[in-house]
Formats: sequence, C-alpha cells, structure tokens
Amino acid sequence: MKLLDKKNWQAIPIQDCAEPLDTLPAEIARVEPHPYLALGAAYPDSTPHCLRRGVLQRLIRVHEALQRRHPGWRLRVFDAYRPNAVQQFMVDHTYATMRAQTPHASEAQIWERVYTFWAQPSDDPATPPPHSTGAAIDLTLENAAGEELDMGTPIDDFSARAHPDFFRDQPQHADIQARRTLLFDLMHAEGFVQHPAEWWHFSYGDQLWAWRHGAAQAHYGRADLI
Repeated sequence: MKLLDKKNWQAIPIQDCAEPLDTLPAEIARVEPHPYLALGAAYPDSTPHCLRRGVLQRLIRVHEALQRRHPGWRLRVFDAYRPNAVQQFMVDHTYATMRAQTPHASEAQIWERVYTFWAQPSDDPATPPPHSTGAAIDLTLENAAGEELDMGTPIDDFSARAHPDFFRDQPQHADIQARRTLLFDLMHAEGFVQHPAEWWHFSYGDQLWAWRHGAAQAHYGRADLI
C-alpha cells in the first residue's frame, strides 16, 4: 500500500476523555442494511451504529432541532463508529474498485484518489482514522415519509460534487444546496465540524475537529484503546 504523509490534523495530540461508545437511539434513522457490513466488512466486537457518549448527546440535540424546523423529518445515519480493520477493508475495497474502473491509471494515481476521501488506516494510536474514534459520523436527511432527501450525490461519492458547496452557484440546484446548508447549520450549532471535501461527514472532538477549531488537543482517540 502507498503510504502518504500525515495530514495536518494528524499531528494534533490526543488526550482521550475515555467516554464509552453508546448505541444510536431508535428515533434516529439508519441506512439498513449497513452498507459496509453488506460488502463483507466485519465488526467482531462492536456495532457500527454507535458513537462516543458526548458526541451522541450532541447528535440527539441536532435531531431534535431538525424536527422543530421540519416536523417528521429525521437524521439518517449511514455510518458512525468504524474500527481500524473496517477502515482497512474499505480502503482496499475502494482501491480494487477504482483499479477495475481505470485499468490504465498508475498505482500512485489510484491511491491519491482513494485517500482524497478515505482516511489512511493506522495502528499508531497517535494517528487514528476519524471514524475509529467514535467521534465521526456520516449522515443525511429523510422526510416524514421516510424517504432519503436528494443531497446531490449519494454518501461515499468520489467526485467533485461531494464538496459541501459544489452546488452553491448553480441556481437550478438551489434546493440541493439548501438541504446541504440545513444539515451543516444544524450540526455546526452543536459544535460539529464538516469534512472539507464531504457534505455528509461531521465530527466532534477528534483530531480533524481540533485542527479546524485551532484547539491544542483532541478529546477522542481510537475507541478500542480506551
């Protein structure tokens, strides 16, 4: 596997607060079957539908705020806690898929594209993938009929359209940008930060969060090490 230099946020120290992982409550919708389980990823000692306790409490408040603005709407979680082994599985799966789709691309070109969206798996406690901390979540919105709303791309779309502001200057897609902005505003109000390249990815208390906030340290490291 091609190894990349540390991203800026991975240099931030971690002082784990030792909060446990808690399961998502039933009122928050989930993508079922879980997309990575369906591909064959293994979660031997955990469920993907959990987050650190403090992160989950914030997410519940986001859900309540959404329902005040749009009665009956719900957050729909695509992925939450992801062990490092699952991160490795998905990185390898994505590489294989891209290799099959672009057989003439070089190995370096494919790995660069893979790591544009996926964090590098790491056994080093100082550089955990965000989802392995239990502090990162991929999610979208659904309406009162239980239908997933059009956000412009599916989650895990590997194109420029995944950028949170891709549709900002496209009046014909103002409704899509409005829904992305709604999700951002609700999450931001509870202290979450958004991945700069993914409209669906938010986190609180991990290294990416600390980097974007200018914080001296992160609150959450790898959840399986606490």
